[in-house]
Amino acid sequence: MNIFVVGASGLVGSHCMRVFHNNDWLTLGTHLNYSTSGTVHFDPLVDDLQDFFSAQNFFPDAIVHCAALTNVDFCEHNVDDSYNATVLSTAKIVEFCKAADIPLAYISTDYVFDGKQGPYSERASVNPVNVYGSHKLEAEELVSLLEKKLILRITNVYGEELRSKNFIARLMDDLVQQPEKVLNLPYDQFATPIYAGDIAEMIFLLLRDRKNGLYHLGSSDYYSRYHLAVKVSSYFEKNKSVKLNPVQTINANQAAVRPLNGGLLNHKFINEYPKFQLTNVDSYILKSLKNEL
Repeated sequence: MNIFVVGASGLVGSHCMRVFHNNDWLTLGTHLNYSTSGTVHFDPLVDDLQDFFSAQNFFPDAIVHCAALTNVDFCEHNVDDSYNATVLSTAKIVEFCKAADIPLAYISTDYVFDGKQGPYSERASVNPVNVYGSHKLEAEELVSLLEKKLILRITNVYGEELRSKNFIARLMDDLVQQPEKVLNLPYDQFATPIYAGDIAEMIFLLLRDRKNGLYHLGSSDYYSRYHLAVKVSSYFEKNKSVKLNPVQTINANQAAVRPLNGGLLNHKFINEYPKFQLTNVDSYILKSLKNEL
């Protein structure tokens, strides 16, 4: 199978590239602002997909759209940038997939919910409370019009990443390097952190088996941001420099409203793949420490 991965230099996209390659799928991955080895530049707002594929001599059997503008506070103050990066870019990819009659796997978020009654199943009613969540939901609605589609909601993704941008990776770097730092972390924002490698494996299975529709890709963990940091730091007993300070969200000075009781229930996926083994935060940290980060 030929798979086109949009946003392959990011956390989820890079893991998709690895998993697809390991399963002998031919992949073409792209980057926009952050170039990595093995990816090519692609701007969905500028580049015509048909011309792009012709130039690359690559014609996909499916597209996995991982690219995203995930800075929630930036989106709140830069609505047009958020709309263009999330909604307009997706609209162009949807248009191509419809014309080519190929599946699109679109990565979304639990921020399409208001966080009052999470963690959420696929049957829960959506109600975004910030710009980022509203635009992700609008993009979901575009994808849902396709006959062949996967809408895959995820949240609090962590894992190996060249830039170590994700929360757990950044925190582990700090706990190793020991800068003098105080982290003010909400103790009332809950989610289901999930390993990027698990997401990639899940996407592989869903595409391989020609699944269709909406799936929540959640983990077995459920933490607040503060308690997640406490869990990670518990593996670094010698840490004396990085201080973790619990704060209430209302006092966190975040530009965008956050869902408090967020997270995703993965029952639908697990019922279809009962043998799937989820990574948890503990096993990831132990593996990372064994590999000396």
